[in-house]
Amino acid sequence: MTLTSETTHSQEVQELAKTLSPISMEDYLEVVAPGVIRLKGHRIGLEHIVERYLDGYSPEQMAEDFPGVSLEQIYVTITFYLRHRTAVEAYIAGLDAQAEAAYRAWAANPSPATLRLRALKAQQQRG
Repeated sequence: MTLTSETTHSQEVQELAKTLSPISMEDYLEVVAPGVIRLKGHRIGLEHIVERYLDGYSPEQMAEDFPGVSLEQIYVTITFYLRHRTAVEAYIAGLDAQAEAAYRAWAANPSPATLRLRALKAQQQRG
């Protein structure tokens, strides 16, 4: 290599090294409420990407499911999950527990409209 090409190569390596700085998760994920993590600029939760990843979806398939989300956001979200697997799985388990509790509360105290619909359905089944 000549001195000029070595200098150019060295500059290219330095530029590339700048891009290897740690990824700022704040550019991709945001906490929109206590216990709610979303992809920045979207209503799509961290859990939606992780669940699809665990179901075997490719990032490209996820991008088709969520057309407004870039492949970069999807890859960074998967990387975040893989680096913080235990914490993310605990977060998702907490969301699942909240959803289950909300469903049980709803089922235990149906609205008057739900009660009327159940009564009509029972009446139709009897004949």
